[in-house]
Amino acid sequence: MSTAPPPPAVKDQDRIFTNLYGEEDWRLGDAKKRGDWHMTKDIMWMGPDWIVQEMKDSGLRGRGGAGFPSGLKWSFMPKASDGRPSFLVINADESEPGTCKDREIMRKDPHKLVEGCLLAGYAMRARACYIYIRGEYFNEAMVMDEAIHEAYTAGLIGKNACGSGYDFDMYLHRGAGAYVCGEETALIESLEGKQGKPRLKPPFPANVGVFGCPTTVTNVETIAVAPTILRRGASWFTGFGRKNNAGTKLFAISGHVNNPIVVEEEMSIPFRELIDKHCGGVRGGWNKLQAVIPGGSSVPVLPIEECEEALMDFDDLKARGSGLGTAAVTVMDDTVDMIAAIRRLAHFYRHESCGQCTPCREGTGWLETILERMEVGDADVREIGMLDEISRQIEGHTICALGDAAAWPVQGLIRRFQPVIEERIADPQGFDFEAHFQHAWSGEKFKNAEWTKEFGGGKDQEVDPGAHTNIIRPLLEN
Repeated sequence: MSTAPPPPAVKDQDRIFTNLYGEEDWRLGDAKKRGDWHMTKDIMWMGPDWIVQEMKDSGLRGRGGAGFPSGLKWSFMPKASDGRPSFLVINADESEPGTCKDREIMRKDPHKLVEGCLLAGYAMRARACYIYIRGEYFNEAMVMDEAIHEAYTAGLIGKNACGSGYDFDMYLHRGAGAYVCGEETALIESLEGKQGKPRLKPPFPANVGVFGCPTTVTNVETIAVAPTILRRGASWFTGFGRKNNAGTKLFAISGHVNNPIVVEEEMSIPFRELIDKHCGGVRGGWNKLQAVIPGGSSVPVLPIEECEEALMDFDDLKARGSGLGTAAVTVMDDTVDMIAAIRRLAHFYRHESCGQCTPCREGTGWLETILERMEVGDADVREIGMLDEISRQIEGHTICALGDAAAWPVQGLIRRFQPVIEERIADPQGFDFEAHFQHAWSGEKFKNAEWTKEFGGGKDQEVDPGAHTNIIRPLLEN
C-alpha cells in the first residue's frame, strides 16, 4: 500500500454532480444550464470507437462495487450485429446497506444519467436502454420517468436522437426489492419477468444477455459521469486520484459522524480528511472511532488503526484487507457492539439469499446462528475457527457474489475483533447490552437547519398519478 500524499482535493468547478443537493431544479432547462446535453451530437459523431477509447484512456473504473475498467467493459460488446439487437441495462437497484449515492443522482441530476445512457448505448451500438430501478425508490422513479419523457419530447432520445441519425429508446423498469437482483444476471432474469436468480457464466451478458441479446449491465454513477468525461477529456479525469484509481467519486457517509452526507470527492482522498472535512468529524472526537465499513456492508471492517492512514480508493483499501466497493462509508464509534453489528449483517444476507446455491442457502443461516450465540457469549472459543471455516466454504463457491458478500463481513470481524469475541465467550455477564443498544440517530443536532429548511426537499416535483397527461404540481407542505 502507498503512503505517498495524494493530490489536492477536488475543487467545486471540477465536480461532476453540481446539483447533488437539489439546490436547483432537476428538469431539462436547468440541467442544460449546468452543462448537460452540451455538444452531445458532436460527441456521437466522433464515433463509437472513439468514445470507447476515450473511456479506456480516462481510467474510469465501475462505480457499482467491483471496480472493473469501464472502457474495457464497453469494448466487449459486438461491433457487428449477427441479427440480434444489443442492449444497455442500468443497474439502479442500489440495495447494498449503507449505499445511497445513485438515488441522489436520479433524484437531483437525472439528465446526467439519461445523456450518459445515450452516449454509452451509442458506443456499444445498443438499440435501447433499460433502467432497472429499486422498487422502494418511488420518488426517484417518478423523477427519472419524467426526465426520460422530457428527453423524448426534446428529441434528445428516441428516433434520430439529438439529430445524430441514431435511434435510441429508453425504458424504466421497477424492481420488487430483491437485493440479489443487483447481480447483473439476476437483474437480467428479473427484467425478463422471471425469478431474480443469477445465471451461470459463461455465456456472459455481452454475448447472451437480456432477451438472449448482447447486453452490458453497468451502474448509475458509472454511466452518469461519462458525458462529462467525454466533454472535458480523458486527461482531465485522470488528473484526479492515484494511478489506476482515477477521477472523482460519490461517497455516502453515514453512522457516527456529526454530519452524514453524500459528497463528491477525489479518489484517493485520505479517510480522515474525508470525515473531518465533510462530516464534521467523528461523534465525540476521532479517538472515539472504533471501526469503519468503507465500501458498503459486504466489505470487511477496518479498525481505527487502519483508518488513520487509509486512502479511499480501490487499491489502498484492498491492500488493507477491505475494499472501496460502492464507497458507502459506515462509521462506528466505541458504543457499537461489533459482534451485534456483523450479526445484523449476517441476518440481512441470510434473508436476501435466493437459495439457488447450497453453500449460500445453508451457510448464511449457519453464520447468523453462530453469531447470535457469540453475541451473548453462549459459544465455545473453538467455534471462532468453525465460523471462519464456514465463511471460507461459502466464499468463491457460489454462482454469484452474494455468498462472498455474506462471508467477508464475518471474516473481517474475526480478523480484526477476535479478542472481543473471546472476551464475550469468557465473560458473557461482563457485557452491558443496554449500553450498546443502537438507536436510530444518536449523534449531535444537525448544524445546517437553515439550509435544510430551504433546500431539504430539493426541487422535487410530483407527477399527478390521476391525470391523463403529465400535469406537474409542487409537493404540498406538511
